[in-house]
Amino acid sequence: MSKDLYDHLPVRQLMVYPSRAFRVTHGVNEGDALTDAADLVPDDSYELAADAAPVHLSLAMAGDGPCTLGEATSVGTPGAPVFIDSLVTYMSPDGETVEALILVEVEGESGTIAEVYLHPLAPLAPRTPYTLVTIDRENGRQRLAEAATVSFTRGTHITMANGRQVPVEDLKPGDRVLTRDSGAQEVRWVGMQTVRAEGAFAPIRIAAGALHNVNDLIVSPNHRLFIYQRISALGVGRRELLVKAGLLVNGTTVTQTPGGFVDYVQVLFDQHEIIYAEGIASESLFADTVTRATLPDAVAERLSALPPKQAALDAFELREKDLLRRGDAVEVLRRISSN
Repeated sequence: MSKDLYDHLPVRQLMVYPSRAFRVTHGVNEGDALTDAADLVPDDSYELAADAAPVHLSLAMAGDGPCTLGEATSVGTPGAPVFIDSLVTYMSPDGETVEALILVEVEGESGTIAEVYLHPLAPLAPRTPYTLVTIDRENGRQRLAEAATVSFTRGTHITMANGRQVPVEDLKPGDRVLTRDSGAQEVRWVGMQTVRAEGAFAPIRIAAGALHNVNDLIVSPNHRLFIYQRISALGVGRRELLVKAGLLVNGTTVTQTPGGFVDYVQVLFDQHEIIYAEGIASESLFADTVTRATLPDAVAERLSALPPKQAALDAFELREKDLLRRGDAVEVLRRISSN
């Protein structure tokens, strides 16, 4: 793969456990570390090691093509091929199910397995038995795309071109929405899905006023908010910032709310836009080669026929390391931001 192509692939930052951290404690493969789907046996029971800590895996994805480890990965070899091997489901002793993706890194030349990684879509408790229930080798990429899709929740108010505030679930194709950079733009597609509010799908609640929002804003964890610094106070060399809602959780003004089910709504334009939700700037769905897997065929075909576009903003995306040294990042961003 050429470096130019590599540099422009969508990259996902995933929290994973290496295979040695998740072992079979009872069953056919007792004592073995996690493997790829070919060697998995249903009803085997696994436990996460007591000292296991998730690590960052940077996954560069090329649509239906092969994935590679990104340059920023904390595990594996950057540039090495990675396969989304399977989507598996485990059951805990209390009957709760946990989905997880199994990723397999291979040696570039030999094709042999270098490492197997587990990416749980809900939290795993250490030293707790999890029984393998299902192994799905067809829908892993689709599930990853769903987790990566940025979404508002039912009831979120969106600012229209005429200034009206409309619940996001009431938007229709052709409606004109106010955008930060492109004026009034027509909605091309509105999607909705109801999912269990657990793990990667548990919504983030930003309390009213925390970031100048008029009402509580509830979004998916990967949904990015746009922040404009009146002064460059974070030391990242840029005034225009994007930050994932999940990185702002502080237990008070920004919280993650797992449990039950949540209605997620996606809003798509011809290009990636910054729109206004509960009065503050946040992104629309960016249909890259990963998230297009969640779109209806007709919508995906329309986007493919348009001239290729990058994300709406050449903004700096804040990472966890940029926020850790700032104490309460929400309060810092509230003070330095202007909408």
